[in-house]
Amino acid sequence: MSFISLGVSDSLVGTLERENITTPYPIQTEVIPAILGNKDILGIAKTGSGKTLSYVLPILMKVQKKKVQKKDRHIRVLVMVPTRELAAQINSVFYNYIHESGLDCKTLAVFGGSSINPQMMAMRNIDILIATPGRLLELVSVNAVHVSALEIVVLDEADKMLTAGFEKEMDQIFALLPVHRQNLLFSATLNEEIHSLEKVLLHDPLVIRMEEEANPIDLIQQSAYYIPEEKKGPLLRYLITSQNMKQVLVFTSSVARADRVADKLQKNGIEARSIHSKKSQGARTDLLRAFKTGHLRVLVATDLLSRGIDIENLPFVINYELPRSPKIFIHRIGRTGRAENFGEAITFINPSEEAHFRVIEKKMKKRVTRMSCESFDEAN
Repeated sequence: MSFISLGVSDSLVGTLERENITTPYPIQTEVIPAILGNKDILGIAKTGSGKTLSYVLPILMKVQKKKVQKKDRHIRVLVMVPTRELAAQINSVFYNYIHESGLDCKTLAVFGGSSINPQMMAMRNIDILIATPGRLLELVSVNAVHVSALEIVVLDEADKMLTAGFEKEMDQIFALLPVHRQNLLFSATLNEEIHSLEKVLLHDPLVIRMEEEANPIDLIQQSAYYIPEEKKGPLLRYLITSQNMKQVLVFTSSVARADRVADKLQKNGIEARSIHSKKSQGARTDLLRAFKTGHLRVLVATDLLSRGIDIENLPFVINYELPRSPKIFIHRIGRTGRAENFGEAITFINPSEEAHFRVIEKKMKKRVTRMSCESFDEAN
């Protein structure tokens, strides 16, 4: 199977080939022809399955093929996402393929946490808008953007949007959307909330399920260390230096802990920064860029980034603290072992957390190897 056989245009295939992407992922083989055939889609696919390109490519083809005379600030495509990071990430994918393929369309990401005025000014002649719900409603309320001419609506990470306090905002947005449109809904899981949304958004959808494919967790080598709280910092530094880790994403459970861990690493000669909701959007964007490009060795994050970050070859994730939810744990370690690349996830466990960690293992259907701290104790 090739992208050409799926109906992808020569210009986009050329860009794919320049990025060494030659073989479609399973979800892409299903979704791309269906979108080009104007079908509504309910796609159930895990993070890292190739979902974003599965809708970016056909959307760009449809926008390019059907050039219309539209009023200014009347967008043609709306992509709804739950986080700023995901909005910026998806926008960068659209922009890259527009720019590299020489397409004549414009894309923009809008989200809260930064000034609305530059976003309002940038809305002129935009074809594809990627937005978080709150900021979209703000822009609509001041007539900076109009959705009456929408042709395609995408809900990405819909499972999270329906369980993260967006219900009221999403209801307001649904009421604004035109009746005749193509709807593309993507979710990591199919649950009751998704079923209820399906009734609102989708018309006789093609349901594509990829969650029964090989578990991406199988690509992640996992290990866990029993370690008291006061020794976590020294163990973290020991693992990073002894294993010569060049790119490490560390998860903590609070903003204050993320700052403390990053500061301690810095003081011990390991380049690290923290990223969380208290940082400005500009700072968060700069930190993500530095980390993705390899200019920052360690990024210490709260669960803000358990989904938004997308690095195809991230080698290490370390759980400095356990999250409350097994689902969040799976999202955390899912930052590594992506796109069929192997990765390693290391978890620190207080002895009192064994029962909770067993619940996490049960959810993953995977037993994690417990590691000895003997080498670390000898070194310290």
